Amino acid sequence: MAVDGIARAGGVEDVTKAIRRLDPSAEVEVDLTHGRITVATYAQALEVAEALGKAGYEAKAMTL
Repeated sequence: MAVDGIARAGGVEDVTKAIRRLDPSAEVEVDLTHGRITVATYAQALEVAEALGKAGYEAKAMTL
C-alpha cells in the first residue's frame, strides 16, 4: 500500500498499531523512503486502508 504522510519513525508505530488492531499477528514492513507499507494479514485491503484512514493516513492499495 502507498501511504501518504508517513515520513517519520512515529508514523511507523502509528501505522503498525492501526493494522495490528485488526490483526494482532499481522506482519508489517514500512518503507519510509517511498511511503509504502507491506502487510501480511488476514484482513482485507479495504479494512486495512480504513484503519489507516482512522489513524490519519491516506492509504492506496498497490499490486505487486
